[in-house]
Amino acid sequence: MSQKEAQRLAVVQRVGAGELSQMQAAATLGLSVRQVKRLCRQVRQQGPSGLISRKRGKPSNRRIGAEQHEHFMALVSRHYADFGPELAREYLARDHGFGYSTETLRGWMIQAGLWKAKVRRAKRVHSPRPRRSCLGELVQIDGSHHDWFEGRAGKCCLIAFIDDATGQVLGARFSAEETTEAYLAVLREVVDRHGAPLALYSDRHSIFTKSNPEDAKPTQFERALLQLHIEPICANTPQAKGRVERLFQTLQDRMCKALRLDGVANMDDANAWLGSYLRQHNQRFAVAAREAIDLHRPWMGTARALSEICALHHQRDLSAQGACKFEGQILQLEPGQSHAPKARAKINIVQFADGQLSLSYRGKPLQHRAFALHDHLNNGKLADAKTLPGKIDSLRKPTNPERTRIARLKAELEFQASQRARGIYRPDTPPIVPPRVSRQLRATPCAAG
Repeated sequence: MSQKEAQRLAVVQRVGAGELSQMQAAATLGLSVRQVKRLCRQVRQQGPSGLISRKRGKPSNRRIGAEQHEHFMALVSRHYADFGPELAREYLARDHGFGYSTETLRGWMIQAGLWKAKVRRAKRVHSPRPRRSCLGELVQIDGSHHDWFEGRAGKCCLIAFIDDATGQVLGARFSAEETTEAYLAVLREVVDRHGAPLALYSDRHSIFTKSNPEDAKPTQFERALLQLHIEPICANTPQAKGRVERLFQTLQDRMCKALRLDGVANMDDANAWLGSYLRQHNQRFAVAAREAIDLHRPWMGTARALSEICALHHQRDLSAQGACKFEGQILQLEPGQSHAPKARAKINIVQFADGQLSLSYRGKPLQHRAFALHDHLNNGKLADAKTLPGKIDSLRKPTNPERTRIARLKAELEFQASQRARGIYRPDTPPIVPPRVSRQLRATPCAAG
């Protein structure tokens, strides 16, 4: 007999002893007078056992059939054994017609040993910051290093931009490492598709800010934000940008399994697949902003201009021959350009994501030729904790030193031949200006015979 049934028995016995009226007993038990009369009749006929429910020990009338139970659990064991109950229920409902609750599936999975109930520990309490009120007002950005392909490919980093007001993932991209180029690629995609937000919220990685507060020169990413009129804001703690941190917790569970089910096994295919997945993710998790105002500012320039902003910008000094060195290459200006600078002038170099270079001086483009001398300098020598593993892994790949030496000699010969074709035989020959011809060697017009 349960505690509830024992309490009912005590009240019914008092009614039988004349201590309570049936109306008072009904008020005490929260039942109608008619129900109290029925309980008193059962006690008189069957004794205390008359109050025990007759359903006890019998299967529920709404019990799910054994065949359906076995069918769905076979699907879970075959396809979703490492899924959580909620995620498994979503896939079962979408693909297999599962119409029951998450708790029903959770109980089945615990019974089958496929899920273990988690013991929740008391977490450190951080004061929650309310969401911003408008879409495009603040965007949180970060990267997550993870085995996204579960051993089918190497580990990589997912760069993600999430709106603070709605939780909508505005853009994301898989990259081998967490680099400036990877963030600029996602920034270009977001600005082109949605427009420029008012502010970006990031951590204090060297991509976003410098450790020396007195250094006024911005980083490459800060420079791009300044050109796009986006305010960069850095967080002091990971918890301050908890929205993007929680996003990665969700994606590391859900996206890895979706990649596996769809047979995606490399970064190129994953980046092509990512757009359709993010649409489903935003439909499932994004919320409406408090104010129906989109503060994104549409990009009104050309696609070329946006690509130049979201590229790497460098400066180099020209040599006496109108050339400069850049990451293992010699960049030689083509002759005959009226706006070409003089020797020792600083020229601007824009390095695009695909490796193409664009040279300019005072806003005017410069035609040039590139000669690759030292390929090992293409990626630079600097590395931080996030890019060091990729550099070490690249060193383990086999190389052919003889082929590298021959390629370097070939590039040097091509560069020397181009110099001689322009009349430059000594390092101090003035740049770009064609060599002067001696007066004695100038041809004089011949009189007609």
